[in-house]
Amino acid sequence: MQRCKVPLLLSLLCLTFLISTTATQRPPDQPNVLLIILDDFRPVINYGYGDGNAVTVNIDRLVQQGYFFQNAFAQQALCAPSRNSMLTGRRPDTVRLYDFYSYWRQTSGNYTTLPQYFKQHGYRTHSVGKVFHPGASSNFTDDFPLSWSEPAFHPLTDEYSNAAVCIDPADGRLKRNLLCPVRLETQPLHTLPDIESTEEAKRFLSTVGRQPYFLAVGYRKPHIPFRIPAKYLGLHPVTKFATLDLDYPPYGLPTVAWSSYLDVRNRDDFRQLNVSFPFGPVPEDFKLRIRQHYYAAVTFVDDLIGELLKEVDLSRTIVALTSDHGWALGEHGEWAKYSNYDAAVRIPLVIRAPGMQNPHQQKIDNVVELLDLYSTLVDLAGLPPVPRCDEQRPHKATTCTEGKSLVPLMQRNSTGYGENDGQEWIAYSQYPRPGTYPSLFPNSDEPKLRHIKIMGYSMRTDRFRYTAWIKFNPDYFKRDWSTIYGEELYDHWIDPQENMNLIDRAPLATVKDALRAKLQEKFP
Repeated sequence: MQRCKVPLLLSLLCLTFLISTTATQRPPDQPNVLLIILDDFRPVINYGYGDGNAVTVNIDRLVQQGYFFQNAFAQQALCAPSRNSMLTGRRPDTVRLYDFYSYWRQTSGNYTTLPQYFKQHGYRTHSVGKVFHPGASSNFTDDFPLSWSEPAFHPLTDEYSNAAVCIDPADGRLKRNLLCPVRLETQPLHTLPDIESTEEAKRFLSTVGRQPYFLAVGYRKPHIPFRIPAKYLGLHPVTKFATLDLDYPPYGLPTVAWSSYLDVRNRDDFRQLNVSFPFGPVPEDFKLRIRQHYYAAVTFVDDLIGELLKEVDLSRTIVALTSDHGWALGEHGEWAKYSNYDAAVRIPLVIRAPGMQNPHQQKIDNVVELLDLYSTLVDLAGLPPVPRCDEQRPHKATTCTEGKSLVPLMQRNSTGYGENDGQEWIAYSQYPRPGTYPSLFPNSDEPKLRHIKIMGYSMRTDRFRYTAWIKFNPDYFKRDWSTIYGEELYDHWIDPQENMNLIDRAPLATVKDALRAKLQEKFP
């Protein structure tokens, strides 16, 4: 091993160099990992997830070859908090991030991330596109050099993602539209961010040789605006999308639960509709066009995933595909995320691992969490298991996770034997609000930490979703269960779309009390 002769101040850099040098000398005895993260991607997947409107040929193939979790849920329906939770394996309350403006290593704890753990065990780690949310929440470096072996790659065209580059069909002018089909030759640099990310990921794969790698590729679509090649609309004629039967706020909805989808409202084409704030209905024809463009954006990114997977040696690579959270397509009259409903927090989770293809039963129905992915990938790669965090003191340990490995579920389904192992299969999510009624200032969909006065804690079992909106102090991160601003209870056996809030139904009082006690125990 090489020796470093440097002053004490440089000792840490020297140690990092020695570790990286040692890593390149490791034998290729461990599987690679490819983590694909889509943005605002609900499970609109044809095979397995059963969405007949979806055209997802390449994701379908991945699902057919691996395991897919039908009931996987994110911890918060907002990009930065969800990604930091997933990549640290800890809940938003532990990371203490509910917006975009703080870095967990400075404000909560020096937590070991998922890519950092692989890097510490000899992997070359690389971030492409939107993996961590760029900006303050990842220290403006995507947590480099701790998480990644080299600086993260961001497409040059990212800066135009919210620019006026959409040709308005009404007058031909460039606008900031929600619906934004384009021709590549008219776009800045004649390309789009997700195309750039795919090319960079392919370039990286051509350089790795036999060295074990952890590659994370974060696609921006189907996040708004729906800036995609226009040809994909042809695969999704608007006539195949029907208006939802119940696209209005659920019966008994507490106003604190409502998302007013301000990011959608701020787009030029949506503004022209003059939809009243906060509960006004969207015109029927525009609803159908939103769904059309969302599905077209999914097919666009599915094609890019197909290109990427052609370059991957699947015989020695674990592939996981997921999303940071979902996105409502009219459910409850909402058109975004920013809530605790299934439409906002339910995500696809697909895992394909060498030696575990063609399982006895691919579909896994257990309720699981996005933060479970950390322990699962570590387990599949054969690395030393990451310990569980102390339930009452999750801030204390540098390297631990609040999730659990899903490999036992995969092994159970692979053999067809075994029942529930006694573990509790519940998913917990949360969302902050500045007040009990939707507001423009402060933004009730994306409140900054100092504006948060209420936290909605939600739990999803195989049958029920229960949510309590309670008083929250952002200065001390304190919960106050003595003040509840609203409650929700949905029974998925009779109401899978969560359209009837049953919180006041007397026959369910015992269920409500039990779920509230369980949620309060989890978040005391």
